[in-house]
Amino acid sequence: MSQGVAALRTAMAEGRTTSQRVAEACIERIERWDRKGPCLGAILEINPDCVEIAEQLDRERAAGQVRGPLHGIPVVLKANIDTCDRMSTTAGSLALEGSVPPRDAFLVSKLRDAGAVLLGKANLSEWANFRGLRSLSGWSSHGEQTRNPYDARRSPCGSSSGSAVSVAAGFAPLAVGTETDGSIVCPAQTCGVVGIKPTLGAISRSGIVPIAHSQDTAGPMGRTVADAAMLLCAMIGEDPEDPATGGARDHPIDLDDALSPRRLEGIRIGVVRTYFGAHPKIDRLIESRLAVLRDLGATLVDPVAIPTDGGWSAMEMEVLLYEFKHDLNAYLATLGPDAPVKNLEEVIAFNEAHADRVMPYFGQELMERAQAKGTLDEPEYLNALAACRRLTRDEGLDAVLQEENLDALVAPTGGPAWLIDPTLGDLWVGGRFSSAPAVAGYPHITVPAGLIEGLPVGMSFVGPAWSEAALIRFAHTFEQANVGFLRLSSLSSRHSSSSDFSSASHPPYTVCEAVQVP
Repeated sequence: MSQGVAALRTAMAEGRTTSQRVAEACIERIERWDRKGPCLGAILEINPDCVEIAEQLDRERAAGQVRGPLHGIPVVLKANIDTCDRMSTTAGSLALEGSVPPRDAFLVSKLRDAGAVLLGKANLSEWANFRGLRSLSGWSSHGEQTRNPYDARRSPCGSSSGSAVSVAAGFAPLAVGTETDGSIVCPAQTCGVVGIKPTLGAISRSGIVPIAHSQDTAGPMGRTVADAAMLLCAMIGEDPEDPATGGARDHPIDLDDALSPRRLEGIRIGVVRTYFGAHPKIDRLIESRLAVLRDLGATLVDPVAIPTDGGWSAMEMEVLLYEFKHDLNAYLATLGPDAPVKNLEEVIAFNEAHADRVMPYFGQELMERAQAKGTLDEPEYLNALAACRRLTRDEGLDAVLQEENLDALVAPTGGPAWLIDPTLGDLWVGGRFSSAPAVAGYPHITVPAGLIEGLPVGMSFVGPAWSEAALIRFAHTFEQANVGFLRLSSLSSRHSSSSDFSSASHPPYTVCEAVQVP
């Protein structure tokens, strides 16, 4: 029986296990499957203090002091999130090897206060996949290649590769990723877990190695919507150093309400057909899941389209290049005079000097283009930023949501994992529904929809700014109904050799088992 956060909490409360035993079980599983066996390469380093932290939390529980729902629960952090402890924050780059920031990221402080056990740092696409063209998802010079736990020959997608694999492979019940455009939802769907990319500003950006402040956000991954939502709520909070977080105060999430059993009568969901058509097997799988939404009482408005879809792509890249230079230089300055590298120019020079280890498969064209950009006062940047916001918000997502009176949009998140190819780089399969909500700064949840030839595919729910509570409700309701649908389909598919896709609710590989109560 797969054990989620609620089951682990109950087991600890009833004395059937302890946080220490859960943490040790996670470490044992990492040693067995990540360091040995298929060598998934998900974890860069285990927190040397995690067992001691778990023991302290067990003592608090024994004294009747439980900090909250995450008390004693292990959480893995993407390695671009600052921790001021005995772990380093490298963003996967050898240029930051051994770098320890002067303080925790704001979200890390929130997790420590909530009683989470910070288990370790996860591998990622180096610099969160903003270094070179023809990049290789899940590869970093610090941790090398992360592999998909459903098939170790295949990609986990990126850039939050190790975070997604950690949850899917049972290395931890929860993980934190980051996204600029697709870096939470793509690895989550490709590894068969839930990923939530929240509204920009719901989670503080301070203490995260940046790409672009107009799109960057951290977000949770879990085996279920409820688990991911619980982690999300623990990280939300107003940070005086990040003015964007002020909006979180006005949009609280009532998890009890969002996760309460109910149907979807009165809910209008638009089906964005633009993201269908990549492969008939993806389409047939998602069509069957749309039927689940109809059975739940939702009104599907089908088809709908984002009027400006894709029109912002070139301008998005301009924004990312300008902001990357500015934001990375500002971040590196916080590391102090002993920082291994002090600005983007030094990062580029380091990569050139160590090209055999840092750039064996792809280069650093994006970094070089960013370095050539000017300041954030330049009209080219300001015009591109304004256009991105207009095309994805007023004339994009807001336009279709308001015109059709919709509560959310739905589409395939992507397609099955592709084979890892160091020569050609990533070979995407399926549409990429991530871009519009990423550029707009709007929330996006991906939920496992099923398997195609044994490989996961996710379904996405996207809504307007600060609609996390509603999206959690829709995604959770769908998930609960879809589990039953998958079980019935799995039973029936045993008697049919002509099935185009597997509907099994769990992966066929033991490496993808969830964390068990030890």
